[in-house]
Amino acid sequence: MEPNTLLPDATRMGAVQLVVSRLDRALEFYTHYLGLRVLSQGESSASLTVDGRTALLGLVEQAGARPKPARSTGLYHFAILTPSRVHLARSLRHLLELRYPLQGASDHLVSEAVYLADPDGNGIEIYADRPRSIWPRSGGEVRMATDPLDFDGLMAELHADGGPWQGLPEGTTMGHVHLQVRDIAEAQTFYCDVLGFEVMLRFGPSALFVSAGGYHHHVGLNTWAGIGAPPPPPGSAGLAHYEILVPDVEAVGAARQRLERAGVKHAMSDGGVDLTDPSGNGIRVRVAEPVLAASR
Repeated sequence: MEPNTLLPDATRMGAVQLVVSRLDRALEFYTHYLGLRVLSQGESSASLTVDGRTALLGLVEQAGARPKPARSTGLYHFAILTPSRVHLARSLRHLLELRYPLQGASDHLVSEAVYLADPDGNGIEIYADRPRSIWPRSGGEVRMATDPLDFDGLMAELHADGGPWQGLPEGTTMGHVHLQVRDIAEAQTFYCDVLGFEVMLRFGPSALFVSAGGYHHHVGLNTWAGIGAPPPPPGSAGLAHYEILVPDVEAVGAARQRLERAGVKHAMSDGGVDLTDPSGNGIRVRVAEPVLAASR
């Protein structure tokens, strides 16, 4: 394989930027229900954090924004990775105590997860990974499933550790993003041959999971909104862009070279590269800030 064709093993996900219809309502949800903290705030935007130093989520208000149509590309969910199973249990207990509606809960073999949506319909996963050493594998791919979550087993974590919920703890990261795209083959060509991820798992013809460094997935891709689905109309709530964090400027340069060879339009921004995938999903590739741990 030619050099610089893959993203470095230390690649991980950075902040997700969302368009919301009302900043005050979104801030109430993300701080009170999810446990993020405000890092900075302006008249129509805010940045949220878990460690008080780095952004995990950005919010931009667009008054009158409506949830994206079901049959369109865009954000399926972004996934908040908690440091341990007990932290996932605390978040679940907090949501249940507040009676916030959940959309699902699953055991994915490599991880356990609960699902919900913010007031604008943006999908959210909160999850905890199992140790990488016990991830099941088959035919060179990581094996994942959508089995029922063991609620009793998860909540039993709280009997051994009765610590209170105090928001999302330091060490929480953006584990992955899951996107709706118009075509899986096209998405694979872009995310693997151009951006430099590797295929980790295929779910039939309609879903693909890719990553760097052997993680189960940094980006999920599906056509469940319909093959050939269009982008959301202007003025929709949803994904503005998400960040792919690489360890150094050389990795940014290598990614830019791959984009140029493939003829993918992009722009330089604060030392990073801004672009969109073929389905219109916004991406920023930039160097990870040194203060962040290299956890994936």
